[in-house]
Amino acid sequence: MTGTTGSTTGTTRAPVRGPFDVWAPVPDRVRLHVAGAEPVAMTRGDDGWWTPAGEVPGAGSGPVDYGYLLDDDDTPRPDPRSRRQPDGVHGLSRSFDPSAYAWGDGAWTGRQLAGSVVYELHVGTFTPEGTLDAALGRLDHLVDLGVDLVEVMPVNAFNGTHNWGYDGVDWYAVDESYGGPEAYQRFVDGCHAAGLGVVQDVVYNHLGPSGNYLPLFGPYLTEGRNTWGDLVNLDQDGSAEVRRYILDNVAMWLEDYHVDALRLDAVHALQDTSAVHLLEEMGLEVAALSAHLRRPLTLIAESDLNDARMVTPREGGGRGLDAQWSDDFHHAVHVALTGETTGYYADFEPLEALAKVMTRGFFHDGTYSSFREADHGRPVDTATMPTWRLVVCNQNHDQIGNRAVGDRLTEHLDEGGLGLAALLTLTGPFTPMLFQGEEWAASTPFQFFTSHPEPELGTATAEGRIAEFAKMGWDPDAVPDPQDPATFERSKLDWSQVEDPAAGDGVHARVLDLYRRLVALRRARPELTDPAFGATTCEVDASARLVTLGRGALRVVANLGDRPVVVTTGPGEVLLATADGVVLDASGTLTLPAHAGAVVEPA
Repeated sequence: MTGTTGSTTGTTRAPVRGPFDVWAPVPDRVRLHVAGAEPVAMTRGDDGWWTPAGEVPGAGSGPVDYGYLLDDDDTPRPDPRSRRQPDGVHGLSRSFDPSAYAWGDGAWTGRQLAGSVVYELHVGTFTPEGTLDAALGRLDHLVDLGVDLVEVMPVNAFNGTHNWGYDGVDWYAVDESYGGPEAYQRFVDGCHAAGLGVVQDVVYNHLGPSGNYLPLFGPYLTEGRNTWGDLVNLDQDGSAEVRRYILDNVAMWLEDYHVDALRLDAVHALQDTSAVHLLEEMGLEVAALSAHLRRPLTLIAESDLNDARMVTPREGGGRGLDAQWSDDFHHAVHVALTGETTGYYADFEPLEALAKVMTRGFFHDGTYSSFREADHGRPVDTATMPTWRLVVCNQNHDQIGNRAVGDRLTEHLDEGGLGLAALLTLTGPFTPMLFQGEEWAASTPFQFFTSHPEPELGTATAEGRIAEFAKMGWDPDAVPDPQDPATFERSKLDWSQVEDPAAGDGVHARVLDLYRRLVALRRARPELTDPAFGATTCEVDASARLVTLGRGALRVVANLGDRPVVVTTGPGEVLLATADGVVLDASGTLTLPAHAGAVVEPA
């Protein structure tokens, strides 16, 4: 349902549109198709928007199933701004009134990203049922863990029964397999009642390969391609309405669904030569909306540019987004703990790479990247930028799911190593993000899965995956078929590993307890959320595989090696140990078993 469109904030307010108006400058004739009724003629305005010329059957008396007949085509096409696709992305749209929901979060004041812990989940695999309502039943687990923000992988409508979400085509519709838009409202409301903010992952850099009817309506796409598909038209003829289409979608999540933040997928793939980049315009409008709603609204970019200008405020000459992902942290931790150095991990082999990331934000900050075969990145201005603007992890959907078999760190590290990954992530200077199941050392993989009904798309997807892995040196024969339903089923979390304290010989319970203690310590000690780069030091002893992280007065010591180490820290107290056998004696000598770490407060 087109609904009332246009941002309510920002420098330019879009006109108010009727619920069945549609922007369609491409066809010469548009008729509104309403299920069970004769088509309604539509009138075109000078701006390319079409309006029903007569009454719409059923409008005002409940949901209406509708679509648009373009020129002489007898097949109705979904509304580009459809809020519901009950019969899939090729079916009719169904009108939806977001204001009908009675919200219970009137006292909600939001969650800022600074100081928070983020938890990433995929609705379809987070629970056995794979729905938003089922996810509500697991919020107590997240509250007990101590996270602040729940980041939900894309939920917009896609073709098929299951998908990561990045093949979506109806950006305004919540996929019916997850419960549709009403379930989404219940989910956000439930999160807020539990004290959890919601981050929604959105994709504006491409559209999925099936069900994308936007080009039949207008110039939504332009010449050229990025890694995933045709380029979205951000700066060519007709781009003003395409940009408004995106900006109105941003406003929809934040206003109609009360979302607290958006994670913007692969912003480096947005090609925009406009005087004001789309991201800067987005930041302006979201900041204005935040001021109006009087609660934090956050924009987090996924960017592989290693350029802090993305998150530098506009008054400092930057794009003005709030935060961005930093893959360099993941790579440095992964290599330090696993020793894997294939593909893009190669440059991170020296342990000193971890120290550089901890203290300077990026490893590649103008240095040569052997994977890219070019210099990459720009230095972070550590004197002015707060560390929380970098969102980091030791695992996420990409870094697990884009491996050949979707294997987690659980497959490569012992319990001690998993504890060290948690220690470095949750006591480090950046905003930590956990991936579903990481906190209990889940043994289930997270594999890349699709359910394209079109056989040719399924084949192309499987072949494309194998080609992607060539440079990483992974065995193509080991890559599971994304189209095989078993690939999806294998990726669902096994909650019995949490519910049974003895599961996995107690490993799951012990790792979960460690994560809870680490998050609690991070919340209790201001040194661990201090956003100043200058408040963090990091020293490494490569021969002993020892990392010592200074966080204000606290010392985080991690023995990555296979032998015990003895370190002189001075008298003090062990606030947290990741394993048994950690001892700090009265003389200030700290003994760490292999693959063990500790947080020490000097006397």
